[in-house]
Amino acid sequence: MRLRAWEGVRAAALLAILLCKSSPAWPQQETDDLASHSIEDLMNIEVTSVSKTEQKLSNAASAIFVITQDDIARSNATNLTDLLRMVPGVDVAQINANTTAISIRGFNGRFANKLLVLVDGRSVYTQTFGGVFWDTLDLPLEDIDRIEVVRGPGGSIWGANAVNGVINIITKKASETHGGLIVAGGGNVNQGFETTQYGGEVAESTDYRVYTKYFDNGHFPGPTGEDGGDGWHMFQGGFRTDTTLSPKDTLMLQGNIYSAREGIPTFTLPSITSANPVNVELLVNMTGGFFQGVWNHVYSPRSDTSLQVSYDRYDRDDQLREDRGTLDIDFQHHFAWGLRQNFVWGLNYRDSNSHSDGTLFISLTPADLNTQLFGAFIQDEIAIVPSRVYLTAGIKLEHNYYTGLNVMPSTRAVWTPSPNQALWFAISDAVRSPSALDVGLRNNVGSFTEPDGALAVLAVVGNPRINDESLISYELGYRRTIRDRLSIDFATYYNDYHHLYTVEPATPFLENTPTPPHTVLPVTFENLMHGETHGFEITANWHVMSRWTLSPGYAFEQIHMHLAPTSVDTTSVGEAQGSSPVQSAQLRSRLALPHGLAWDTSAYFVDRLTDPVMPSYTRLDTGLSWQFLEGATLSLIGQNLAQDHHEEFADATGSARTTLVKRSAFAKFTWRF
Repeated sequence: MRLRAWEGVRAAALLAILLCKSSPAWPQQETDDLASHSIEDLMNIEVTSVSKTEQKLSNAASAIFVITQDDIARSNATNLTDLLRMVPGVDVAQINANTTAISIRGFNGRFANKLLVLVDGRSVYTQTFGGVFWDTLDLPLEDIDRIEVVRGPGGSIWGANAVNGVINIITKKASETHGGLIVAGGGNVNQGFETTQYGGEVAESTDYRVYTKYFDNGHFPGPTGEDGGDGWHMFQGGFRTDTTLSPKDTLMLQGNIYSAREGIPTFTLPSITSANPVNVELLVNMTGGFFQGVWNHVYSPRSDTSLQVSYDRYDRDDQLREDRGTLDIDFQHHFAWGLRQNFVWGLNYRDSNSHSDGTLFISLTPADLNTQLFGAFIQDEIAIVPSRVYLTAGIKLEHNYYTGLNVMPSTRAVWTPSPNQALWFAISDAVRSPSALDVGLRNNVGSFTEPDGALAVLAVVGNPRINDESLISYELGYRRTIRDRLSIDFATYYNDYHHLYTVEPATPFLENTPTPPHTVLPVTFENLMHGETHGFEITANWHVMSRWTLSPGYAFEQIHMHLAPTSVDTTSVGEAQGSSPVQSAQLRSRLALPHGLAWDTSAYFVDRLTDPVMPSYTRLDTGLSWQFLEGATLSLIGQNLAQDHHEEFADATGSARTTLVKRSAFAKFTWRF
């Protein structure tokens, strides 16, 4: 199958090159070039993820980093997860070829449950595991307008689970992607990939684009050099339309469907009498998709509303064998009151239905579950001193299925003593609500025979009485631009956590099925850990000269957790403190060369982990691109060049085994017409 896929990609690339050589120059969709913008222009990018209203990046009272179109085009990345490595304070670690752990400001894991991820404002946080399926969160990178990464809480507008950060992926309007696009390439790990897309206009009021995307990725080696069994491939197709209904109304519709198959090296329990889980190589089929509509209405330059409706569905044939469908409805009204106040308020509703078959190793109770969520928020931005001092106060009320009502307030202030600098401060309250696994998990991890001959089974079980995890965060930041060549962005924070999860022994009970009859010795989740984290992040952009830009970044964090006197947990403190690096650093270099050449290099240093134990590593990516014709670019890219094989992360839950990230290289051809 991989050979046929690669042949198809190679044929598509060859056809594209022949057409390009034999055709006149086509109109080219230009990508913003960083060298053509001043640092001041970049700091004045409009962002929406901090307050759900447009504001300049330089004036946002939050630690926000924007990955721009140019960052994406010159990143040498082929997926969303690699793009996020450039953000200080974001920890990106590969577990194996298809599984990634991503978190912000600590507590990393395969399903980092304190990070909320959105695509065009649509949540992709899974309510089953509490986290994100990064393997199926994929779209053409060429269609992304920007990625806004908020380091720090966002609960007062986005609700529960936006505890340590928010990642909002914002795609381009269909009017910005007219014409055709072909991307094709392959290499030793990215064995074959392609994107085909076309966009245009219908009846002068509707813009559209349609696309297909496919990739086939090879496996990583296992710890002793064997096939890691983690190769995978995925095909997807999607569309977007933007329609002007009237001078005051616009309608956006978009959606996609995907089908994927991936190898998951993991563990399972073959029988109730097994002493321990054993290694297995699963081949998992995954299907899903979404549909989203957004209606925007403008009453006046000072007032507008937005209604967003989306439906997501996925089906994963892994050990849990789960499918889930989720309906989201979100309404928002923004209006200015007087000359100094800017209000935004909204309501949201979610209905989610899931079914899981489970296995002896892992299952959910109940197998069929319907949950609902209701929320409301209001936020007021007050110009204390116009163009100088702004105060923003907001609060989110949310009622979830498991723990009931949550209240999440925040207060933010920013002072701009001059147009080129800003000092900001924020206090926020956020919560992480339980997932379905936290409440209904049954995970059999082994058994043994007791002295009297009876069988005892060790199991992790969910806790229906588990409570929310909570955070109070204190943040301080400073931004400054120096002339038109240098910008510096600094943020520091102190986070105070309460009611974090621990694993505690529960009351044993008897069970007759599956046979033979046995005693279950369970452990369950309790809210018996608290603690604090503190750290800082700093990033800069420096135009060394007109054609050369350097972008360094650095993050430092200390995590200190403590158990309640009643806890007997022996693992949660070590895992919370040791699953994220104390230090990490990035340095990106962008050099525009004559004759359409560009050389982009990125270096990433990640400090060692103590739980699970992982040595520090340095990742080096570099790429040389050549725009040899208008709209046509050829790129040669190398990734992980510093080390041939290295480990980055081990999943503490055992749901995915670690393989070795290996050095890779690939060629990519891009043609816009």
